[in-house]
Amino acid sequence: MFAKLARTGFLIAVLGVAGCNQKSMTDFVPEGANKQLPEKVLAEMRAKGMNRNAPIVGRIFKEENVVEVWKQKTNGRYEVIATYPICRYSGKLGPKYTEGDRQAPEGFYTVRPGQMNPKSGYHLSFNIGYPNAYDRANGRTGSNLMVHGACSSSGCYSMNDPQIEEIYAFARDAFKGGQTEFQIQAFPFRMTAANMARYRNDPNYDFWKMLKVGYDNFEITKVPPKVDVCEKRYVFNQVAPDGQSFNPTGACPMSTTPDPLKVAYGAYQKTYDAAFASAINTSTPAPKASIAGVKEASVVSDWSKRRARGERVTIEPPSMNHDGTVTENTERMGRIDSPLGRKMAALDAEKAAKKRAEEQKLAMIAAAKAEKERAKAEALAAKEAAKNKAAQPVETTATVAADATAPATDAQTADNGDGSRLSQIKKKLFGMFGG
Repeated sequence: MFAKLARTGFLIAVLGVAGCNQKSMTDFVPEGANKQLPEKVLAEMRAKGMNRNAPIVGRIFKEENVVEVWKQKTNGRYEVIATYPICRYSGKLGPKYTEGDRQAPEGFYTVRPGQMNPKSGYHLSFNIGYPNAYDRANGRTGSNLMVHGACSSSGCYSMNDPQIEEIYAFARDAFKGGQTEFQIQAFPFRMTAANMARYRNDPNYDFWKMLKVGYDNFEITKVPPKVDVCEKRYVFNQVAPDGQSFNPTGACPMSTTPDPLKVAYGAYQKTYDAAFASAINTSTPAPKASIAGVKEASVVSDWSKRRARGERVTIEPPSMNHDGTVTENTERMGRIDSPLGRKMAALDAEKAAKKRAEEQKLAMIAAAKAEKERAKAEALAAKEAAKNKAAQPVETTATVAADATAPATDAQTADNGDGSRLSQIKKKLFGMFGG
């Protein structure tokens, strides 16, 4: 049933297969980006009934940290052909809101040959097409969001070089086979009942419920869904009446869903609802961190702007807590190594040198003042000492004379010997009889 739908081209309208001209192919795949898929992968493709140049679709799961490549089989349905661990993606679970929030996007995106970059500074890359119609309708901004090599990310999905070479080869071969664009489905996690129950209280839950409709359509049909946007939301596999179209910011037309898909989706949803109810009462791993909406995106965006200006900021971007407070690791600070960063560093060094010189000057002034105060204190002390000395009593000549005529002590008399006593007797006799 769904294979027939796929062959009619309705459900793969987003993956139109009109041929590319030779010029576009040689332009976007120059020498150096022609690494071929390993024979092991080619053998698996043959075993699964896949043509080497058949269309592809990419799926990304943040929490599971994987990129999957799905390839169309001869029956029109898709099956996974390769899975790669993501080397690095920046930000948290949740969509990208604004330029500089360092969030890797979530949603449904389209990649065309012109978005492939074999001369990327990150080995190889392709732009996933952010912002798409949904992002623009909701005022979300950002640019140059890639899947690329070099294992370095500031808002992209980064792989190691051998992985991006294979992913690039899958896309290149599909374009050569006539596919004009392929779909990238980027999700926070595999949208199972258990995972949705885990994140039911997350601020991004309503957005994820909307993405889940597209996820479910793919799970049911194994064909990339037709994606449109109206009333600022995604709609999947909807058929608008003749003469009407989907306006991203306008009212949705009275669209319909093909009956076979409607029936299959209803049965799928019934099973899901039961599993979800059961999962709520089951012990599951704690949810991972997710972005706290536009407020946190703005905080991180401001950090990115200051970092781009070469200012000294925290090494890791700030994070907003559930209570609205912001956490920053100020123990690890630095600035980006760039012309602006080096200029800011030079200005900081100049300011630091001026500050040190001023501190030294103030220290010298303080030392001179202290020395002056010390000398003044010493002078006052000397003056006070002289004053005290002048106020003390002085020994007079009379006192000295009195001391000289004072009777000799017994010890003194004894020390003078007999000669002294005779002399004294003579003096007495002379006094009595004249002398």
